[in-house]
Amino acid sequence: MKSKAPSILSGDLVLTGTIVSDGEIQLDGTVEGDVRAGSLIIGEDATVSGEVQAETVVIRGRVSGSVRARQVQLASTARIEGDIVHAALSVESGAFFDGHCRHSSDPLKDGGSSSKPATAKDNGSKSEPSAKADSKPPAPSKGQDPLGSLEPPVASKSGF
Repeated sequence: MKSKAPSILSGDLVLTGTIVSDGEIQLDGTVEGDVRAGSLIIGEDATVSGEVQAETVVIRGRVSGSVRARQVQLASTARIEGDIVHAALSVESGAFFDGHCRHSSDPLKDGGSSSKPATAKDNGSKSEPSAKADSKPPAPSKGQDPLGSLEPPVASKSGF
């Protein structure tokens, strides 16, 4: 397979919209929108305001939005404000990251923006609301031992 030259978006370029490429993109300008690529390099002076999806991404500049990639590399000059979903992640000392980070074996297919989870409304079935995971158990009533059977039995005084 013949290697293709990377697409280079220079520092003086400001693009509003979505960029999609199966190949390599080197971004040195500003993108106000989503970027999807096979391989992506975001330069030190580059800014992306939107979602980034790629097989591999090297971030040296700024990203305001989520990042989904199999391999993510944050250089020391990177500034990320958003979530990262990755299969492999490396972070150099000095990189700034404000968001949640989650490992996924297939980050590009796992929870992408085009797929939404099914809900009771979507499939026409009715479901009962489930109890909240963080709900507290009811408080014990007066006179009831809060530890119940967990407390060890008290030894009797029978002259042993």
